[in-house]
Amino acid sequence: MHLFSIIAILLTLAAVFSYINHRYIKLPTTIGLMLSALVLSFLVIVLGKFFPSFYAYAENFLASIDFNKTLLEGMLSFLLFAGALHINLNDLAKQKWTVGLLATFGVVLSTFITGTLVYYLLALFGMPLSYIYCLLFGALISPTDPIAVIGILKQAGAPKTLETKIAGESLFNDGVGVVIFLIIFSLATGAHEITFSSVLFLLVTETIGGIVLGLFLGWITYLLLKSVNNYQVEILLTLALTSGGYVLASFLHTSGPIAVVVAGLLIGNHGRLFAMSETTRENIDKFWELVDEILNAVLFVLIGLEVLVLTFKTTYFVFGILAIGIVLLSRFVSISVTIKFMDVFRDFSKGAIRILTWAGVRGGISVALALSLPKDGGRDIFLMATYMIVVFSILVQGLTVKKLIIKTIS
Repeated sequence: MHLFSIIAILLTLAAVFSYINHRYIKLPTTIGLMLSALVLSFLVIVLGKFFPSFYAYAENFLASIDFNKTLLEGMLSFLLFAGALHINLNDLAKQKWTVGLLATFGVVLSTFITGTLVYYLLALFGMPLSYIYCLLFGALISPTDPIAVIGILKQAGAPKTLETKIAGESLFNDGVGVVIFLIIFSLATGAHEITFSSVLFLLVTETIGGIVLGLFLGWITYLLLKSVNNYQVEILLTLALTSGGYVLASFLHTSGPIAVVVAGLLIGNHGRLFAMSETTRENIDKFWELVDEILNAVLFVLIGLEVLVLTFKTTYFVFGILAIGIVLLSRFVSISVTIKFMDVFRDFSKGAIRILTWAGVRGGISVALALSLPKDGGRDIFLMATYMIVVFSILVQGLTVKKLIIKTIS
């Protein structure tokens, strides 16, 4: 299928579902879109029993979309930049140690807890897998996605400090999670020898390299923005920074997500204050808000449709249900350990551990990474479990976190 046809179908579905949700369902946009796409997917499955050619067409349509490349090599850079652009660096600086620990130590701890528990659970199911592949699953499911809950947090009147922690952690743990996944993946496939020095080298080049590249490209873009006063040109410069910077990071074998987040923070704060006129600020904000809304609409429609590529087995379904509990437990432990450690140095909002645990919604990155797993690395069972965790976290956690926040802070 032609690329334009794929884009046209996805945009049309996103527009129709957005209209239906806004007019009738009235759920938060991303949640409503994914729910609508899920309903459509199940209708396709049912109709496929009577019209096999219709189901085959839907399957071929999804097969023509490389979800992993579409998200990780296309949409992710724009989504991360749009998110970073609106993070207040002063607010983030006040929470830097908490956000930093949650996005690094928290993700690593969650990866190992999840991977270890899954390793023993699979053995109980009579489907033993190498421990390294179980860690891969832990790495891909540990990053959180703030998109579905940030709007709800604001509506619920969550403390600003808590909102900053969740948004900041999610922006950085996407990059850290992908780095950890790539490191474990390279070790699992034998691309690198498993030694302390090789792991450290990969970690430093990906993470530190991404930060340095993001600062460098962000600073160059800042100087260019400062030298002109034309919002059309300045919007194009931010687009070049986001797309070109991500491609350059991949070429240099550094972390594209981390580079884009760092650059976005620099432009969204220093650049906004000293390099943009009021007209430019207003137009750049509107442009990136629109990009964010459109890409998220398409992303959550895609997540809903991906149910058509899953391998349905009773064992996989039961494992997926248990995996939901494992991931929530891992999130709870990693958050608790981090906050209890930081509690010595600073105070936290009432019920911070509960809210941060329940607001840890998983999204498209987890699905994309699961789709990149090798067949002999438990791809089918891990993809099913990932999908169930993502759907549960978006529909159940996303729709109940507001009540939890209101109940906790009241």
